Amino acid sequence: MYVLLITIVIGLFVAMLFLNIYFRVKVLKVYRQLVQNRVEFGAAHVFNPKKMAEEIIPRYPHMQSQIETFASHMKYSIRMATVLIALITLFGAILMYYR
Repeated sequence: MYVLLITIVIGLFVAMLFLNIYFRVKVLKVYRQLVQNRVEFGAAHVFNPKKMAEEIIPRYPHMQSQIETFASHMKYSIRMATVLIALITLFGAILMYYR
């Protein structure tokens, strides 16, 4: 049981590392396009689609798909990282209890 839990924690950690690298590459590609076109917005815009649609999209209509892609990748990577951190913490707590 102990070896299985250690293996699960190590696997989740590797998954989180791979996920981080994968989304970082995807986000940086889109981010590079946004920087080259001088598109500026803050974190409040990324996490509030209504604010993004009202303030940013009208200023940069030609970059709408890149802006939306960037925001969705950011949200998804944060969601996945949160789930993986919660799972690692849960299995770590189980390991501490059974040790």
